[in-house]
Amino acid sequence: MKLNTIAVSIAMTLALTGCDSDEKDTSLPILTAARPATLINCTSLVDAFNFDDTEITSAVMVDAGEVDYDGRGVMFKSPAHCVLTGKMEQRLGKGLQGSETQEYAIGFEMRMPTDWNGRFLYQANGGLDGRVNKALGRFLVTDDYDATALNKGFAVISSDAGHEGYVDHQARINYGYGAVEKLTPMAKALISDAYGKQPDRSYFAGCSNGGRHTMVAATRFPEMYDGFLVGDPGNDLPQAAVAQLYGVQQFANLIPVNTPLNTANEINAAIVSTVTAQEYTLLANSVSEQCDTLDGAADGMINDLVGCQLAFDIDRDVPLCIAERDGTCLTAEQKQTLGNIMTGAQTSTGAALYTSFPYDVGIGASGWASWEMSAAFSRDAGTVATVFSTPPVEFNDYNTFADAGLIEAYNYAVNLNLDEAQAAINATTSEFPESSMSFMALGGETDYDVLRERGAKMILVHGTADPVFSVQNTIDWYKAVDESNAGNADEFAKLYLIPGMNHCGNGPATDQVNTILDDIVAWVETGTAPEAIIANAREANTELPEDWAKDRSRPLCPFPQVATYNGSGDIELAESFTCVTPE
Repeated sequence: MKLNTIAVSIAMTLALTGCDSDEKDTSLPILTAARPATLINCTSLVDAFNFDDTEITSAVMVDAGEVDYDGRGVMFKSPAHCVLTGKMEQRLGKGLQGSETQEYAIGFEMRMPTDWNGRFLYQANGGLDGRVNKALGRFLVTDDYDATALNKGFAVISSDAGHEGYVDHQARINYGYGAVEKLTPMAKALISDAYGKQPDRSYFAGCSNGGRHTMVAATRFPEMYDGFLVGDPGNDLPQAAVAQLYGVQQFANLIPVNTPLNTANEINAAIVSTVTAQEYTLLANSVSEQCDTLDGAADGMINDLVGCQLAFDIDRDVPLCIAERDGTCLTAEQKQTLGNIMTGAQTSTGAALYTSFPYDVGIGASGWASWEMSAAFSRDAGTVATVFSTPPVEFNDYNTFADAGLIEAYNYAVNLNLDEAQAAINATTSEFPESSMSFMALGGETDYDVLRERGAKMILVHGTADPVFSVQNTIDWYKAVDESNAGNADEFAKLYLIPGMNHCGNGPATDQVNTILDDIVAWVETGTAPEAIIANAREANTELPEDWAKDRSRPLCPFPQVATYNGSGDIELAESFTCVTPE
C-alpha cells in the first residue's frame, strides 16, 4: 500500500504561506456596498418580462412565513417575497435509445424579497441536478432556519441545470457550465424589471456538485459574480465518480465466492458485510489514538490533518485479525482494500486517476461507509456510463431503480476497466465534441487574475472526512493557486477545513457555519477579510459523540493554520483554541 504518498502529498502543502488580520485588506480593490430597494413588480412579470428564449410560467407573491426546503418538513423562515418559475432554451433533443424527441429546457425558480438588500445569489444545487430546488440560498446543513440568503434579503435563483437526461450533448454542456452562463444575465435582467435596478453585488454558493458549479463559475465567468462560497467541491467530478467505482471493485474483492448476488438487497448486504460499522469504528478509533492530541486537546477531533497522515499507519496501528473477525481487528485483506481506496484509484500503469483521501475520525461515521459502499455503485455507475463517458453507455434497466437496474449498475461497476474509463471521460466524438473533463472540470486554471484584480473573493470549506470528493483535491488546488499568485492566494481566496465532516455535513464535526455568507459579503464589500470562522455542532446531527456538548464550537482556521488548544479553558468552546501555522 502506498500510504506514504498520502502523507507526502499533504505535507507538501505546508509550503503555503500567508497571514490573516482583522484589519482591512487594501491591496486589492474593495467593491462598493450593495444598496437596498423595494420590489415594484411581481405578478405582472409573467407577461411583461422579455428576454431571449425565456418564458416566465408563474409569478406569485407569498407572505412572510416558512418554506419547506425539500419536501421533508425542514422549514426555513422566509420574508414576504415574489416566487417566479420559468424556462429557458426549450427544445427537443436526443433521448434514450437515440430518439430526438426528448424535451429539454433550463428550468428555474427565483425568489425576490419585498425588502431587497441589493444582492443576488445563485444557488448551485448538488448531485446530478435535474430538478429545481426551492431558491432559498441555503449553504451546507444548518439548524438555524433563519440563516438563508433569502431571509437575509438576497434575491435567489435555483435551476435544474438544463436537463432531465444526459445523452444529449447540449444538456451535458448546460449541466457542466452552460446553464450558469445563460441564467446569469437573464436573472439580472429579471431583477432589474422587478426592482428598477440590477443587483449591485452578485454571489454564488453551493456544496458538492454545487461547489463544483461555484468553482466553475469563478473560473469561467469571474466577471459575473463578486463573491463565491464553495463547499466540498467536485472539481474533477468525472474522475471522482470513476474513483468511487474503483472503491466498489475493491470492496467486491472481499465478498466470498458463491455469495448470492441476484437481487439489490443481496448485493447491498454483501458489500456492507465486507467492512462492518464496528470495524469502521475500530479504524476511526485507531486514527484517533495516533492523531487526536496532535492539536493539544483530546476532544475527538483531528485539527492537524497533515500531522495525522504522518502519524498514522493502517498496518501498524490497527490490530490484525489472527482468527475470526470479531470487530476488534481487521484482516490483511481489509487493510489492503481500505489502504488502496485511501491511496486513490490508479490506472494499470500506476498513474493516479484521482487523488488520495486522508485518514480522519470521520471515517467511522455512517455517512462515510454509505457513500463509499452501496451508494457508490447505485449512483455513480449510471453517472459514469451516461453522463461522463463519450460516447454514453445506456443501461437497459437503470432508470427503473428496481432490482434489474441496480444489478445492472453493480455489474457495470465491478467490471469497469479503469483505463477505458479514464479514456472515456476525456474522449470526444463528432456528436459529443467536448469531453466530460472539459465541460465539468476547471481546465487547470490557477491564476484567477480577472477575479483577483476586480476585487472578487472566494471562501472555500471542505470536510476532512469527505468520502466523495477528497479534501486533498481541494488542498492541491489551493496550493497551485497560491504558487501561481506568489504565495498571496489568501488575498482573494481562503480555504477552511472542517475536521471530521463527511460530505457537505454530518460526521463528528462542528459542521454549522451560519456566519459564512456574512463573511463573504464583508470581505467583498468592506475589504474585511475573515480570519477564523466560528463553526458549531448541531444538536440534530446524530453522528455527534455522546460526550460532546450539543453546541460545541470551534474556530475554522484559514489553511494551512491549525486550531490548537491553548492549554486551558473549556474544550467545548472555540475561544479555547488559537489558529497556529505548523512549523
